Amino acid sequence: MIHVLAIITTKPGKRAEVLAAFRAVVPAVLKENGCIEYGAATDADGIGSVQTKLGPDTYVVIEKWADAAALAAHGATPHMLDYRAKTADLLASRVIHVLSPS
Repeated sequence: MIHVLAIITTKPGKRAEVLAAFRAVVPAVLKENGCIEYGAATDADGIGSVQTKLGPDTYVVIEKWADAAALAAHGATPHMLDYRAKTADLLASRVIHVLSPS
């Protein structure tokens, strides 16, 4: 299994717009071969000083894939190519961590 944490930071004030585009592709992604989990998360409220907040312009995509081949195929799907094209000018940064279970 492959775990992915994609930390997406949008240009100021653009997170809601990018998340709307993200949510539009989630159903198609969840139908992909090898997709186990795929969803976005933002800062939780009321956690206290233990939390390091991402901030108002950042969200994390938490993904699980059956294997590296499924992840590679995901990146080449038409819906993901379209999503990246629609959101490219709205992003400040995108950091992708691909991890193996330990």
